[in-house]
Amino acid sequence: MTIPKDLEKGPEVQNLPRRKFIKNSTVLTAGFAFGFQIPFASDAKDTALEVNAWVVIEPDDTCIIRIARVEMGQGTLTGLAQLVAEELDCDWQKVKTEKVSSNENLSRKNVWGDMLTVGSFGLRFSQDYVRRGGATARALLLQAAANEWQVPVSELTVTEGIIRHPFSGKSTSYGKVAQAAAKLTPPDAKTIALKNPKDWKIVGQPLKRLDTKDKLDGSKIYAVDVQLPGMLNAIYISAPVFGTKINSFDSAEAFKMPGVKKITQINNEAFAVIADTWWHAKVASEKVKVTWDESNLGLTSDSVIHAYLENGLTSNEGVYVFRNDGNVENDLSRAVKKVEATYSAPFLAHATMEPMNCVAKVTANRAEIWVPTQDPQGAQLAMSKTLGLPLDQCIVNRYDPGGGFGRRGRVSDYVISALEIAKEMPGIPIKMIWTREEDMTHGQYRPITQAKLSAGLDDKNNLTSLKIRISGQSIFAWRNPTANMTGFKDDFQLQGLHGDPKSDQQLCYKPPHVKVEWAMRNTHVPVGTWRGVNVPQNSFYVEAFMEEVAKAAKMDSYAFRKSLTHHPKQLATLQLAAEKANWGKPLPKGVYRGISQFMSYGTHSASVVELSVDKKGQVKVHRVVLVVDCGYAVNPGQIEAQVEGSIVYGLSAAMWGECTIERGRVKQKNFDTYRVLRLAEMPKVETYIHSTGDKIWGGIGEPTIAVVAPAVVNAIYAATGKPIRDLPIKNNPLI
Repeated sequence: MTIPKDLEKGPEVQNLPRRKFIKNSTVLTAGFAFGFQIPFASDAKDTALEVNAWVVIEPDDTCIIRIARVEMGQGTLTGLAQLVAEELDCDWQKVKTEKVSSNENLSRKNVWGDMLTVGSFGLRFSQDYVRRGGATARALLLQAAANEWQVPVSELTVTEGIIRHPFSGKSTSYGKVAQAAAKLTPPDAKTIALKNPKDWKIVGQPLKRLDTKDKLDGSKIYAVDVQLPGMLNAIYISAPVFGTKINSFDSAEAFKMPGVKKITQINNEAFAVIADTWWHAKVASEKVKVTWDESNLGLTSDSVIHAYLENGLTSNEGVYVFRNDGNVENDLSRAVKKVEATYSAPFLAHATMEPMNCVAKVTANRAEIWVPTQDPQGAQLAMSKTLGLPLDQCIVNRYDPGGGFGRRGRVSDYVISALEIAKEMPGIPIKMIWTREEDMTHGQYRPITQAKLSAGLDDKNNLTSLKIRISGQSIFAWRNPTANMTGFKDDFQLQGLHGDPKSDQQLCYKPPHVKVEWAMRNTHVPVGTWRGVNVPQNSFYVEAFMEEVAKAAKMDSYAFRKSLTHHPKQLATLQLAAEKANWGKPLPKGVYRGISQFMSYGTHSASVVELSVDKKGQVKVHRVVLVVDCGYAVNPGQIEAQVEGSIVYGLSAAMWGECTIERGRVKQKNFDTYRVLRLAEMPKVETYIHSTGDKIWGGIGEPTIAVVAPAVVNAIYAATGKPIRDLPIKNNPLI
């Protein structure tokens, strides 16, 4: 049984009632699905060929594996398919994938679990139950064959979807026993023993991705490409200053423009132009005469915001003590040598290639959207809350995002915008596309933060104390504006600084005295999850500072870190990075090395960067060696690709990335002022996977970005003798 390809061909989507959907699919394919048991006992007759959710077997032995998590270029789709296929023991050459819709998940009582794909959730938090889905399917297929041959299941073997009974010489295939297996009661998935990793044949292999063909031949349909019968187009223009309202509005001249159907205010905080084409809407929007109430702007410029955060570094008010091991204050007062430095990291935009967009169609009792999202269930919930409709009357047609990086996860502001517009013309599908300028100036930015770090050294240059205070915005506070934030303890903003040995976000260093503090200082700028969330800025603070402490201790950068790294896996990762980068060996004249390490999302990372700084102060990164221990490496090829992507994103942010605020507005509106790494600037990348396995499932896309910026600034420090304390690097004179 196959689900229609409703995820890539929006105009052809049919949202059939579940009973009719299953009947039609059954007649067409005579296959069946495996995984966890679907809790629909009342539909037993209609769903005789479907007993669970994860795996679909067709008569020709094709295995269709259903994927709930979102694929946005990171390889999650292929990785999850490998995990299921491994336990299923199917023929990988006959594997296909199919994306799950949030509506089907809802109707089946959330059988596929959480669909949100952020924070390295994809494989890490899905691996157990998707593997059990494959294992359950395998058990049913073997049982069906055993019943047919009247032999014990224990006497059967299976390889690449072919079931054999060695004693009798009989064999069959998955496709031939599918219907019989569909009638069996599935075992409890929790009781099934999963394969020992040493027996894996599919997991751990650098298999080619399953989601690239249509990207290569240009046939892939993104949400921004959707065309529906009778569809109109819209542009959405928000207040230039976050939180301000419309003061005056005159659309008379704009309404006379060609193709315009309607111009409307949206909740007094934005306006939309609906027209035949998006270009008609854009041109007309420029004719709208609108003024905004900017009488109460508060923290509206860089200078005021920076001063506010600086206050958080010294104030005794509103400070949360996250860690307090030993007695830092006392040790610092007795230190033979004391090192202090203050750092800063700016707001950053996600800068996805595909700007925010959504097609919406709204009627009195039903709504439907075609949307690129990292959170299909969150989009569905946003529809329900915005329109006051039950969840099952809110239909989400999910498309692979043209870039996510956290922007399209947990926050569905652009979905809400599209729905508000579509409400104005009920029954008509309307495609809303934000301009690049709207997208850049109305994001959910990486929080701006500052940090003050202090270290104490004894008479032997041993690090005895480390104090860290970070001042900045809270993502949680922004997303919960009505909550009482007094005394709020926001551990999330302190990722990578934990001392608990059970934490997946541990600080690499453990001197006798450690204190970590957080001072929440929120501004009017909306903040959200940017790739790595709070790890990139926290790792920059710690690793740039440790470089300064190493210099004060008159020790080699690598040797200093090695002497202080307490976690065995982190130490092994650091040592391998130094070894592969030939640390300590001569470099070409004018080329310098920098090193960094960090642990986050259950993964240990370390990198060495080689770069040069020319006479004009221009930085050229020549080589990046990055070692990662993420535990089980499901697909080494995808891990290498993720590392390379992290380096591109991390270098772009470190070298040039910043969103500055002037008169309450974000100044950077497009890629001419928000610079990203260019093809000719890409360094040579060497990725080494130091996988210890041992029951650890770490992330890849989020943690490896952490060691990019600090290694770069540390190499610049080696080249120029000048520490970089404020990002981006472009704002620092290097000569």
